[in-house]
Amino acid sequence: MKLPSNKSFSEIRNTLRQQIIDLKPAGFLDLALQIFRYQASHNPVYNQYLSNLKIDVTQVKQLTEIPFLPIQFFKHHLIGTGQLPTPVVTFESSGTTQTNDIRSTGAAIVTSRHALYDDALYTSVSTRIFEQHYGPLGNYHILALLPSYLERNNSSLVYMLDHFIKQTGSEYSGFYLHNTVAMLDRLRYLSEHPDGKNILLMGVTFALLDLAESDTDFSFLSTMKNLTVMDTGGMKGRRQELLREEVHDILKSRLGVASIHSEYGMTELLSQGYSNGEGIFNPGYTMRVLLRDVNDPFSIYDHNLAASKTGGINAIDLANIDSCSFIETQDLGRFGTDPGSFYVMGRFDNSDIRGCNLMVL
Repeated sequence: MKLPSNKSFSEIRNTLRQQIIDLKPAGFLDLALQIFRYQASHNPVYNQYLSNLKIDVTQVKQLTEIPFLPIQFFKHHLIGTGQLPTPVVTFESSGTTQTNDIRSTGAAIVTSRHALYDDALYTSVSTRIFEQHYGPLGNYHILALLPSYLERNNSSLVYMLDHFIKQTGSEYSGFYLHNTVAMLDRLRYLSEHPDGKNILLMGVTFALLDLAESDTDFSFLSTMKNLTVMDTGGMKGRRQELLREEVHDILKSRLGVASIHSEYGMTELLSQGYSNGEGIFNPGYTMRVLLRDVNDPFSIYDHNLAASKTGGINAIDLANIDSCSFIETQDLGRFGTDPGSFYVMGRFDNSDIRGCNLMVL
């Protein structure tokens, strides 16, 4: 569908915004192509990138033909589409790095920045994605153990979870920095006084491992059949990197739970994917994952062409209507057996350790 040229910028954006809110699976391709053309015209950085690649926008007909903007651009450019107001908040990545040379030299770490202009759209999309995977937020108590995130005031994860916690309407939901004793007391109380609601314990990976390896008696958790433990964010430079399977085996063994769920998200994306265990992620309704050849970033394939091949993850995030919806990440992945599903295998060498739930290969 071609965007009508006789409409103003704001009218076009509002039309696309409503289509994002109302999106059904069958409409993803058409809307993605509309947003591609919109951003190709109105996003200066993306427009220049496409021009340098000599892309004829009118000839792009499939998702695999769309050029993806390398994620590093968010470190050095303001990625914005159209005539935008002052942002509600500017999210910033944690910037933890695995490069020892940078630590030893004291060189400044450049973090990614992603301005949010439409918080209503962001919370609407993220809520719908979560509830499609897990059910209504009103049926949850959410306990968030996010020390590295709460130490900053510009985390997209904290922004999203703050909204989720408010939506639960639960006096037992809340954030925890380092006060794990209070969090465990709350979990014990909920185990002894079940009210029929589900309980989500969501923690940054290194904090969940620290908790699991403590001297705490976690036997009470095994009685909580409505408990979901979810990790995100990786080690943040706080601990040695481990394979995701190793991390989850430790957490399952120590906490006495059958599976560890995971969230896939990052500063540069406003949509999320979730895993119910075994490392298989399902993207939200506004998100698709394609893979690119590790040696040729412009060779892009979808689920039908590379069911078992490992490649770089290219993320389509339609909720990024005000920045760029087509991001070439530094993550390595492969497709799962179910349509749209994917595994995260690790990161390219010398990539930042931040933002998403990843372990090294």
